[in-house]
Amino acid sequence: MSFARIRLAKTSPALVLTAVFAFVLILGGSFSAFAQEIATPATDDNSQPAPPSIGADIPLTYFGPAPSSFDPELVGPHQLLRSGTLDTTTGTITLPLYQGQIADGRSVWYVLTDTNDKGNADALGLNYSAKLTYGAVGNAIRTATLEKDATLTFNAGAVDFSPERTVVPGDDANPFPPQTVNPGSVGDADYSPLVEVTNAGGFIYNAPIVAFDVTADQLDAFCDGSPDYSLVHDKVLSICPSQQTVTLALTAGFSFAKPVLYLSTESSDEGVATLEGATFAPALRDITVGHDDSAFSALERIFVTINGPTGAGNPQRQGLNSALLGEGRGPLNVLGGIPTVATDYSPLWDVNLGRWTQEAIDKGYRSRVTEEFQILGLVQQGWITGPADAPYGSIGVVVNCPIVWRFL
Repeated sequence: MSFARIRLAKTSPALVLTAVFAFVLILGGSFSAFAQEIATPATDDNSQPAPPSIGADIPLTYFGPAPSSFDPELVGPHQLLRSGTLDTTTGTITLPLYQGQIADGRSVWYVLTDTNDKGNADALGLNYSAKLTYGAVGNAIRTATLEKDATLTFNAGAVDFSPERTVVPGDDANPFPPQTVNPGSVGDADYSPLVEVTNAGGFIYNAPIVAFDVTADQLDAFCDGSPDYSLVHDKVLSICPSQQTVTLALTAGFSFAKPVLYLSTESSDEGVATLEGATFAPALRDITVGHDDSAFSALERIFVTINGPTGAGNPQRQGLNSALLGEGRGPLNVLGGIPTVATDYSPLWDVNLGRWTQEAIDKGYRSRVTEEFQILGLVQQGWITGPADAPYGSIGVVVNCPIVWRFL
């Protein structure tokens, strides 16, 4: 599939220009899925915080607990998605694996990450997101019925994991845009990770499918890893129905200058899904973009840089060009609000794609950006624009990226 054929949706003329660049978005974590292997997500890019003993005359053991251990809203490490076992060294999380079915009887294997049910979010260790309420539009949401055996029967929504995921970057001088992209998993017109459980309060859950229409025996062959990616999601590192667990690769990024890890599972754009190692879910296009924190908006913003600093080991490394060159694990995207930092969190992110201007590069202003209002200030000053000098803003793409962990 050629780069020029990737854009899918009907879109306004203003978005056509940016659409060509849209799908090179969030390589965060997707480059690891390229080779189906995991790397240290943050230390490789110098994004994890240094120990407080650096520059002090006392050892690390003399320092007390992080303030976040007393109050999650204070500085320090904090696990946000608490339903699973996190490994920050490898950048993975092991979550409960749920089995359900769609109405025709085919099996559905999924995880839970977020909900608009505050009580159940607290009880299950999920992320709470009030904004999910406003995702119940068009085909962006499926319905499910809670059965007597505590499984869910989904009204519809299938995912095909059989395609082979393909990404061919451009040449070394111009890795962006890639020459070829092809997603490794594709949802049908009815598939969305958002599910409303109609007979259990009508609450909405973020329930990404990680395997579909396969038996437990088939999946148990991958309890120790090396899964068959024609059967499971590209983020899966191991899956084990007999133990009711699945281990997933995470992505490194930032939120308000705090290094974070998040999970990327779906995108409304075919090309973005390819680069993300995520499922292409066209139904997510029914969610309105560009409204950020206004009333009835289901989204938060994610900020992606095309041409940040490059160079393996460069402490300022960031961006799609660098990620396509294989210099680190992803482009280190910047998320908007996350729980404990802001009140506007949503796992559904509205992609804002930016490019440093040549003048900014010539003046030596280009650097790693880590915070929303830092980026917006650079846009306001004219140092960052949209692709091809288009106005900065939403490019019309939605990605499903539940937050998992913050380092500070």
